[in-house]
Amino acid sequence: MHVLITGGAGFIGSHLVDLHLAKGDQVHVVDDLSTGVFANVEPHRDNPLFRFDHADVLTWDRLDHAVGWADRIYHMAAVVGVYRVIAEPTKVLATNIAGCERLLRAARDGGWKPQVVLASSSEVYGHNDEQILREDQDLTVSSRAGTRWGYSVSKIADEALGMSYAQRFGIPAVIARFFNTVGPRQVGRYGMVVPRFVQQAVSGEPITVFGGGDQTRSFCDVRDTVVALESLATRAGRDTVVANVGNDREISIRDLAELVIQRSGSRSSIKDVPLREAYGEDFEDIRRRRPDLSRLRALTGFKHRYTLEDTIDHLVALARQEAHSHHAEQRGHDGDRTVVRNQPEYAA
Repeated sequence: MHVLITGGAGFIGSHLVDLHLAKGDQVHVVDDLSTGVFANVEPHRDNPLFRFDHADVLTWDRLDHAVGWADRIYHMAAVVGVYRVIAEPTKVLATNIAGCERLLRAARDGGWKPQVVLASSSEVYGHNDEQILREDQDLTVSSRAGTRWGYSVSKIADEALGMSYAQRFGIPAVIARFFNTVGPRQVGRYGMVVPRFVQQAVSGEPITVFGGGDQTRSFCDVRDTVVALESLATRAGRDTVVANVGNDREISIRDLAELVIQRSGSRSSIKDVPLREAYGEDFEDIRRRRPDLSRLRALTGFKHRYTLEDTIDHLVALARQEAHSHHAEQRGHDGDRTVVRNQPEYAA
C-alpha cells in the first residue's frame, strides 16, 4: 500500500511511519518541520520504502502528485499545543483549515480517490457537561475557551470538509477524534502536560499544575493510538467513519502529577499556577474529557496494550537517559547507561 503522511515527522505522525514501514508499505512523508523534527524519522532515511519531503502543504507544488500516488493519506499536519494555539491564532485557522481543504481538493481532482484519514480532536466537543463523550453528541464552540476556540473551530471545519468531500465526491474519509495522546517523542514546550510533568519530576523541579488540577483527562499511549487508527482505517475501507480514538481511563491533572512523582521516585513538590500566569490569558478550561470507545471497539475489536503507568515509566526512563547523556557530554566522556529504545517495535 502507498501511504502519504502529512506532518509525518511529528509526534503521532512519526509513529504511523514506523507502523506502516513495519508492515512493508511504501511511506511518503511531507512535513514543514515547524513542530516535527527529522530525527523522529531519520532511522528510516536509507529505507527504500521511505521518502521524505520538507515542505508546507499550503504551498507545496508537488501535493497533487503525492496525493495521486497514495492509497491512504493520513492528514496529521496542523498547528497544535495550547501555547502555539494562543500565540498564533491566525496560523491555526490558515494551516488547519486551508491545508485540509487543499489536500481534499487534490484528492478530488486526481481521479483516483484515496482514503483520507483526518486527525480531529476531542476539543470539538467543547465545554460539554456529559460524563462521557460520544460521536453522536453535538459539537460546540464556546467563548469560555478564550483564544483557544480557534483550534476547535479549525477541527470542526476539517470534519465538515471531510464529510462534504466524502458525500459530494466519493472520497472515503475516516475522522479520528484524538483524546490526549502521550508517549515517546512528545515534547512539553507547546503545552503538553505529561512530558512537562515528567521532565520536571526527573529534574527535581516543582511540578506546575495549571488551573487548579481538578480537571480530568483521558490519556492514551501513542503506540496504542496508531494501532487503533490503522485498524480503524482498514476496517472502514471505502466507508466514511467518525470515531473517538484514545483511552477511556479518566484521571485528574493533580492526580496525574502525583502519579508521575510516585512512578519517578521524585522529591518534586506540586505548585499551583493560575491559567493567566501559565498562558498569558484567562479562559475556562474544559472540566472533563473522557471518550466513549464503543464505536472504535465495535469496528476494530481494539484492546489497549499500554497503561498510563507503563507510559510514564517509559518516559521517565527516556528522560533520565537523556539527562545522563547530557551530563556525560559536559564531563567530556560517555558513562555507562541503560539504553531505552525510542523506536517502538511494531509487528509486521
